[in-house]
Amino acid sequence: MIHASKRAIGIEYAIRDVVLPARELEKQGIKIIKLNIGDPVKFDFQPPQHMKEAYCKAIMEGHNYYGESEGDIELRKAIVEREKKKNGVDITVDDVMVTAAVTEALQFIFGAIVEPGDEVLIPGPSYPPYVALVKFYDGVPKAYLGIEEEGWQPDIDDMRKKISEKTKAIAVINPNNPTGALYDKKTLKEILDLAGEYDIPVISDEIYDLMTYEGKHVSPGSLTKDVPVIVMNGLSKVYFATGWRLGYMYFVDPENKLAEVKEAIGKLARIRLCPNTPAQKAAIAGLTGPMDYLDEYMKKLKERRDYIYKRLNEIPGLSAQKPEGAFYIFPRIEERSKWKSDKEFVLDVLRNAHILVVHGSGFGEGGEWHFRAVFLPPIEILEEAMDNLEKFMKERLG
Repeated sequence: MIHASKRAIGIEYAIRDVVLPARELEKQGIKIIKLNIGDPVKFDFQPPQHMKEAYCKAIMEGHNYYGESEGDIELRKAIVEREKKKNGVDITVDDVMVTAAVTEALQFIFGAIVEPGDEVLIPGPSYPPYVALVKFYDGVPKAYLGIEEEGWQPDIDDMRKKISEKTKAIAVINPNNPTGALYDKKTLKEILDLAGEYDIPVISDEIYDLMTYEGKHVSPGSLTKDVPVIVMNGLSKVYFATGWRLGYMYFVDPENKLAEVKEAIGKLARIRLCPNTPAQKAAIAGLTGPMDYLDEYMKKLKERRDYIYKRLNEIPGLSAQKPEGAFYIFPRIEERSKWKSDKEFVLDVLRNAHILVVHGSGFGEGGEWHFRAVFLPPIEILEEAMDNLEKFMKERLG
């Protein structure tokens, strides 16, 4: 047998891992309500029409070639303008790198900063690639916990305890996946202060930045005075173009501390040649075009969030914090006597209530005895799911 590398074999991705047992049930003709993957396009959301038309036009006009490794210059100009308008950041096109979505940006960043044994502070719980990619580069992900009772705001005291001389960066996902937390300005300033104290950068994942409900998103890039911040964003969520796999990162680096890191990331970008060329042309249309579609979509999402939040808190044995951003809810399994783990709970729900959600422990430390559900489907589908879940919990708890 030819063995695979330990790096690859060790990768775990809970969000898609639970799909395999669901497929087996579907082969038996069982209908599964899927609340596991955060893809709005699988439901009643689509990229805006002007972006789709721009994509088709780009292909027909011949924009099907290899582009620049750092990304289309016109797109990078559009990103600069978008981020200046949204976050007030002082950046130029030279600070921007276009990527194959945020995941590739993460690969580049961790590939450029992590040496074997280095540590990266990540949210606990966290989107699985943060754990997987730090480990892939032989680093050590260290989770700082969220305070569930405070809407999953980061625990700064816990963050301080986890930081060490081996820490290379602090990662922030805001709004958060999987909890739906929206970090407040005070918390972000405290994170920047801590990063400044240890002379390390902040990595800020802002893919859900305009997907907020009662509050507004604040970028640490807009608050920093001397701490370098690497911001990541893209088309998948706010622009509803998940399958286009296009994103970007930019550097807010007032004292030019990340010059060597930027150079290293540029080298990593060159060996993969370039991002998707026609998608970049469509992205220009998205970043410079009308955003009126978002009001309608966010109205639908708020209605669905309110519904699932209310229903989950009415089901015996469960409780949930109200998400302030994104389209995830992260309920707590209060009654645990019937299951050995949250994964066993999730598989029991799948087999008997026919609802597919993701076990909280799949999101790392802090996720144990929770599960993540998306509230992207229409109300009637969420209603069926919650009815099934309520019946299931009442039967299990007697």
